[in-house]
Amino acid sequence: MSERTGIAIAGTILVDQINEISAYPNAGELTQIRKVSKAVGGCVPNVAIDLARIDPTLNVKAVGKIGNDDSGAFLQKVLRENGVNTDGLVTSEIPTSFTQVMSIIGGQRTFFTYAGACADFGADDVDVDTLNVKMLHIGYFLLLDKIDNGDGIKLLKKATDAGIKTSIDLVSENSDRYSMILPCLPYTDNLIINELEAGQLAGIEPKCENLRAIAEKLKSLGVRERVIIHMKDRGVCLSDDGYTVLGAYDVPREWIKGTTGAGDAFCAGALLGIYRGMTDEEILDLASASAIAALSAPDAISGMRSERELYELCKNVKRYEIC
Repeated sequence: MSERTGIAIAGTILVDQINEISAYPNAGELTQIRKVSKAVGGCVPNVAIDLARIDPTLNVKAVGKIGNDDSGAFLQKVLRENGVNTDGLVTSEIPTSFTQVMSIIGGQRTFFTYAGACADFGADDVDVDTLNVKMLHIGYFLLLDKIDNGDGIKLLKKATDAGIKTSIDLVSENSDRYSMILPCLPYTDNLIINELEAGQLAGIEPKCENLRAIAEKLKSLGVRERVIIHMKDRGVCLSDDGYTVLGAYDVPREWIKGTTGAGDAFCAGALLGIYRGMTDEEILDLASASAIAALSAPDAISGMRSERELYELCKNVKRYEIC
């Protein structure tokens, strides 16, 4: 087998159909859809495309399950156009997962989601030997039925046994389901999540003054290399090298065109830093630069830039001061 290279992103993959409306109707009423557009969504497209844009030389692979339908073809087309290898996508008779977004022009959004093929994605859909990568990232736990119900551990074990570094992330929800993730931590090299998810997972209130205790608790529960937690004003990393805190970039309000995909962008930057063997502070630096790039566009991927452009973008931007 040839030397393993690159990063595979596995898990949630879907299509967002965005319907612009002038107002949300009451029950039994009609409203016109003014404009319809499509976009890729979920961990796999967001993180994979961000990685490919930050470093176009990186071998990036998408892993997941899509339907044998127009939406599945759309996902493959967009991923390939953005430099992502799609050989790890498998097709199903179940339709591609999608979200219908009802977007009031200049106002709020309402979401109707269909779990679709993603809910059927599991460990048996991934051949880790054929994948032939150095790192496998799986997201989002709590949004993937099979992965949440045992296949997550199976897939993490398969990757570990093959010598592949593993990482995971979650979705935020107010529930007691976080306990389902705990058995996965001993098979996770790098945990990359926000402060709300970290607090729920550790059972500790997600306040700034508790971040170190949260990270230490999660590391003690089995995370093998790093616990990385991100929030609006900072990122933290706990590893065998110690505890590192770095303020996020404090961009002006007019810079922010949307927050969709900022967490995925942070994750992409962190994964690339880990892949390259950067220090914990350098990992947080690249991750925070990636996150503010995502804020410059209304969708999840359009704001991402090359690594050189990211650092150029940030050179005159101050960071939040961390007391």
